[in-house]
Amino acid sequence: MELSLARDLMSDEEWAFHGRFISAVCAPSGRKPMNHRLVLDGIFWIARTGSPWHDLPEEFGKWSSVYRQFRRWTLAGLWEGIMDALNESRVVPDALQMIDSTVVRAHHQAAGGKRGTPRQGFGRSRGGFTTKIHLRVNGAGLPMRSEITPGETSDYLGFDLVMVDNLPEPAVLLADRGYDSDSIRKTMEARDVVPVIPMRKTRKLRVAVDRTLYRLRNLVERCFNKLKNARRVATRYDKTAVSFLAFIDITSIRLWLRHLST
Repeated sequence: MELSLARDLMSDEEWAFHGRFISAVCAPSGRKPMNHRLVLDGIFWIARTGSPWHDLPEEFGKWSSVYRQFRRWTLAGLWEGIMDALNESRVVPDALQMIDSTVVRAHHQAAGGKRGTPRQGFGRSRGGFTTKIHLRVNGAGLPMRSEITPGETSDYLGFDLVMVDNLPEPAVLLADRGYDSDSIRKTMEARDVVPVIPMRKTRKLRVAVDRTLYRLRNLVERCFNKLKNARRVATRYDKTAVSFLAFIDITSIRLWLRHLST
């Protein structure tokens, strides 16, 4: 294969990791078994390049077959299951966690999905459709959970989405002043989590912030930069929210495995 294609090929160790989860969600059928490793390499190529599915190089197989398998795995919860397993492994520090959000533009062809644009995580702006990615990151700067909403959604709602309690609980949570609210602070204190959040200028009751600790929040910003190296994440091309979230999770999983391998 060409060098540009080889960049996306998994190592034997990475395939061994993914293979266990794929076997768990693949129900036996009477059809000829697919080369799931090659299919997964093709999905990784789409994630990195942001190319349309029909531009998938023939080395990965028929594009429509790869796409259908991607959708089957996505709807079966494969990527979410892998992310849950990585978080539950506790192999990286998670006592310190941080949250943040970023807005990405949607390609004009991404609109038009069923059930309407708001339900698929599209918001309107002067420049067109946008989607906001809400991200929760651990102390190693690795994604723990991601959710999407229309681009104009407040960070307060994003907080509720990513801070569900089925993940390892942090001891300290870092966030920017967009998350400064009494309800968020009370929620964290009720969960024995120390919130390190700068105050809004309009706050009358001032709250002290550990600035040295707060500087570590750059880990979530760097995580966003790494995720956006995947062009399928940096620009939204997918009509459905579930497919776009799948590419965020796929890129997140590869960041985890890259970190663990080093």
